[in-house]
Amino acid sequence: MSFSNEIKRRRTFAIVSHPDAGKTTLTEKLLLFGGAIHVAGAVKSNKIKRGATSDFMEIERQRGISVSTSVMSFEYKGAKINILDTPGHEDFAEDTYRTLTAVDSVIVVIDAAKGVESQTLRLMQVCRMRKTPVIVFINKMDRESKDPFDLLDEIENRLSINVLPLSWPIGSGKDFKGVYNLYNQTLNIFSGQDKQRAEEPLKISGDSQELTNYIGEKATTKLISDLEFLKEIYPPFQAEEYLHGTISPVFFGSALYNFGVKELLETFIHIAPSPRSIIAQEREVNPFETKFTGFVFKIHANLDPNHRNRIAFVKVCSGKFERNTNYLHVRQNKWMKFSNPTSFLAAKKEIIDEAYPGDIVGLYDAGNFKIGDTLTEGEILNFKGLPSFSPEIFRFIENANPLKSKQLHKGIEQLMDEGVAQLFISTFNGRKIVGVVGHLQLEVIEYRLLHEYGAQCRWEPVPFYKAVWFVSENHEQLADFKRRKERQLAKDKWGRDVFLPESAYELDMAKEKFNEIRFYFTSEF
Repeated sequence: MSFSNEIKRRRTFAIVSHPDAGKTTLTEKLLLFGGAIHVAGAVKSNKIKRGATSDFMEIERQRGISVSTSVMSFEYKGAKINILDTPGHEDFAEDTYRTLTAVDSVIVVIDAAKGVESQTLRLMQVCRMRKTPVIVFINKMDRESKDPFDLLDEIENRLSINVLPLSWPIGSGKDFKGVYNLYNQTLNIFSGQDKQRAEEPLKISGDSQELTNYIGEKATTKLISDLEFLKEIYPPFQAEEYLHGTISPVFFGSALYNFGVKELLETFIHIAPSPRSIIAQEREVNPFETKFTGFVFKIHANLDPNHRNRIAFVKVCSGKFERNTNYLHVRQNKWMKFSNPTSFLAAKKEIIDEAYPGDIVGLYDAGNFKIGDTLTEGEILNFKGLPSFSPEIFRFIENANPLKSKQLHKGIEQLMDEGVAQLFISTFNGRKIVGVVGHLQLEVIEYRLLHEYGAQCRWEPVPFYKAVWFVSENHEQLADFKRRKERQLAKDKWGRDVFLPESAYELDMAKEKFNEIRFYFTSEF
C-alpha cells in the first residue's frame, strides 16, 4: 500500500466523558467489534476478576475507574483505528487535555439519564478551542433516560455545539427495543441479555408493517413520527461541517449491550478525519511530508512492573517512523536509535518495524524524554500546547520507611515524569513538595509507590494556594523578590523558578509590588 493511502486509512481519536458515563465500556465494545479482543471485560464489579482491557493498572481494576490514558490499535474493514481511552475523573483531567493534542477527532460519551455533566463541559471547551471534530454517543439507553429530543437540546445549549442525530433510539429503559441508523437506514434490534455479541443490523425498507413485525405497533408509530420530525428540524448530514467542527453527529445506544456501537463504528470509519496537519512553533507540519516528525504527549512509568520499564508515547505527525533508524531528539540535540518501538493494546505490546502519521508509538525510555519533546530527521521543530498546569493541592512527601529511600526516590522521579502530578523542591530547606489537582491523585501515587516500587510515603499538609512560574529580565527586582519570599520558593523538575503563595491576595500583592516579574499558571511560557 502506498504511503499516501496508509495515512488516509488511519483514524486516531480519543474517547472522553464525565466519570461513569460508560466510556471504558464503549472502548471495550469497539475493540470487540473490531476483533481486537474476543470477550468483553466487566468494569462495573470489583468481584469480577476480568477487568476492562483499557483499565490495565491494578488500582483501575480495584476502583472501577480509569486513571491513565490507554492506547489501543486495531484494524477494521481496511481502516487502522487508534483509540485513546482517557481518564474521566476530573483529578486526571490534565492527562486528558494533553491526549487531545495527539488525536484528530473525539467521541464524547454522555449518560442518557444524567445528560451533560461538568467534566464534559470542560473537555468540550478544549475541543472547541482546537476545532477538533466531535461525535457524541448518548449511552445507557437500556436504563430509564431523559427524552432524546431534550437530550439533543441540552447538548446544544450547554456544550455550545450544533448537533445532528445519525441514529435514533426506539424506547428506553425496560422498553428499549434497539437503535435505528439514520445514516444508512438499518435497524438493530435489542435482543436481550447477551453482552458479548450483537446481531447483524436488519436491513429494512422503511415499510411500517415490517417495522411492526419486529418492534410492535406502538413503537413503530412513535419511531415513524420521530423520524418525520427529525427530517423537518435537522438538515442532511454534510461531512465537511463535521470535519470543520461546526456540527457534531449524535448516536444513541447501550455500550453495555452493544447497541448503537456498531452503527457508531461503521459511520465513524467513513466520516472521521484521517491525520491532520499539526502546528509547530516554527511551521505547520503536514502528515504527507516524507520526513518523519513526532512528539511525546504522554509518559507512563512502570507499564510492566516486572521490568520497571518506562514508555514514552509518541504521536507520529509526518513521514514514516522506522525501527533502528537515527532520529534527532530536538531538546537534547542528540541522535537516538530505537530497537524496540511498540504498538499497544493497552498493556499488551508488540514490536513494530514502522509507523505512519496518526499512529502512536511506544518508545522505551531511560529518562531522556519529557512531555512535549520532539523527534525529527534533523529539522529543529518544537510542538507547543502540552503545558503543565498549576496544581491546587500541595503536600510535603516524606519517607515512611528509611530502609526504602532509594525505592521512594526512584518511584517519585518516575511517577512525576508522567505529568499528572508535579514535584517541586523547596529552595529554602530542600523538602520535596508534590502538587496535584485532586485528592484522588495523592491516593494513586501512594498506592503505586507501595505496590510498584515497594516504597511507603506519608503526606504532610502545606497551605499553598497555587504554583506560579515566574521570570524577569530585571535582575535586581528578581533578586529582591527571591530574598523576600525565600520560604515560598521552589524549583520544578526542570529547574525553573516557582513561587508558592499561600493565598490569591498574596499573589496579587506580589504582582503589584514586583511589576517587572511575569507570573504564569502554566509551565509553558
